[in-house]
Amino acid sequence: MDACNGPDLGLTNLSRLSTARTRSISPENRNGGKGEGGRSTDGTGARFARDLGVGWKISPSLVVGPGERIDIADAEGEGVIQHIWMTPTGRWRNTILRFHWDGSPSPSVECPIGDFFACGWGEFAPLVSQAVCVNPGSAFNCYWPMPFRKGFRIEVENRDDEPMVLFYQIDFALTDVPGDAAYFHAQFRRSNPLPYAVPHTILDGVRGAGQYVGTYLAWGSNSDGWWGEGEVKFYLDGDEWPTICGTGTEDYFCGSYNFEDKRIRQYREFCTPYAGLPQVLRPDGVYRSQQRFGLYRWHIPDPIRFASDLRVTVQALGWRSGERYLPLRDDIASTAFWYQTLPAAPFPPLGSRDDLEVV
Repeated sequence: MDACNGPDLGLTNLSRLSTARTRSISPENRNGGKGEGGRSTDGTGARFARDLGVGWKISPSLVVGPGERIDIADAEGEGVIQHIWMTPTGRWRNTILRFHWDGSPSPSVECPIGDFFACGWGEFAPLVSQAVCVNPGSAFNCYWPMPFRKGFRIEVENRDDEPMVLFYQIDFALTDVPGDAAYFHAQFRRSNPLPYAVPHTILDGVRGAGQYVGTYLAWGSNSDGWWGEGEVKFYLDGDEWPTICGTGTEDYFCGSYNFEDKRIRQYREFCTPYAGLPQVLRPDGVYRSQQRFGLYRWHIPDPIRFASDLRVTVQALGWRSGERYLPLRDDIASTAFWYQTLPAAPFPPLGSRDDLEVV
């Protein structure tokens, strides 16, 4: 398997030689230049290395000021991003990531940093999966292959009133990209609260050919009782009615029956390579009154392919008296992950800081 198609889980290709050239971007080397790492003379570590000099962790991180937008990566050439590691300070919903491929003025990724790494509630929760890992204490990792043909640019925006610090490393290969390789996309949306009897839109407006590869939901329940009866629906290539219609929210995320451990009458967190419920935030008896959940589903062995357009929705349903469904007005924040041809349709407005805030 070549570098553009990602890792071979069987490890059978690790011994095969390749003409791909490995590069890495960090605060010391934001363009990923060969032999350009560790050469900074100033940075966040300079005072600690004042007795050691250049090459001794002078610039391991960047400070992004209030309201500031900076490019943390700007590389040229043809290849594929293979791994991203980041650890941010501050409120994660106030830090926005944007990825641009091949000089495109519109971002193909626009998402709060926590939600991009399946950690949307601003609190650490360990996550182990094939595409995303979240490790102690706030170590965000993703392994989505991200091809580019002319180059890429990654921007960070700090919407907070305080500066934030970002340590990061982006590992990529310069290599030939197959003609049928599409571009990675990720889009954040939030409904808070969701209008009555209206599905939450996970993704809409996609134009072009591609494949849908993942969903992350940060779901806040605003009612007593079970919240996951709603169906996840995929509308493909001009569908009026969905081609793919699930059987329930927890079913889509590869669980069942309320994610409940019946031995202890509690939600049970879990992580698998392709799906999980890594985070359950429970009421504390004082100010934290609502239950909140983080859920992911990666369509890696089962991508959902479309030829011209795609729309994805999820219903919010509980139960009311008389054995009837109850449409819920919950807080649902979603991040959709997909590959498609360029140019992509412009994303809808992300919303203000207050629109995104975890409250």
